[in-house]
Amino acid sequence: MKSLIKNIALSTLVTLLAVSPAFAAEQAGNSGLLSWLFLGFCGLVVVGQLIPACVMAIGIAKGVFSPADANQQA
Repeated sequence: MKSLIKNIALSTLVTLLAVSPAFAAEQAGNSGLLSWLFLGFCGLVVVGQLIPACVMAIGIAKGVFSPADANQQA
């Protein structure tokens, strides 16, 4: 078990060390209007997916915590 955790930690470290030069070369100041529009669209998609998910989670919680008699129909 210890060797598995050690291997996971080592592979994570190697991956992060290999990717860090790519993050260093990136410049954030040159984003154009199209980039911001794309990011805004992605944000709208995420919010559009969160709203139905929250409504469904509330419905599931109501179903789980409601009394058993209320769920049965005559």
